[in-house]
Amino acid sequence: MDSQIEIDPRRCNGKPVVAGTRIPVTVILDQLAESGSVDAVLVKYPELRRESITAALRYCHSMIDRTELEPEHA
Repeated sequence: MDSQIEIDPRRCNGKPVVAGTRIPVTVILDQLAESGSVDAVLVKYPELRRESITAALRYCHSMIDRTELEPEHA
């Protein structure tokens, strides 16, 4: 896992967060979806760095890439 993303059961109920913050990866995704802009996220969360947002996206990619979906049976 990227060192910029951490999971600690004592922080944010074990959700993945940007290391050293309480900002969950899901919040970054929500903000990107809403604004469509990394710069807008950085303005809203000045404690983040561009690399933190990239790490969050890479984390999501790795989670999706590891997921095997079973086809639905009719």
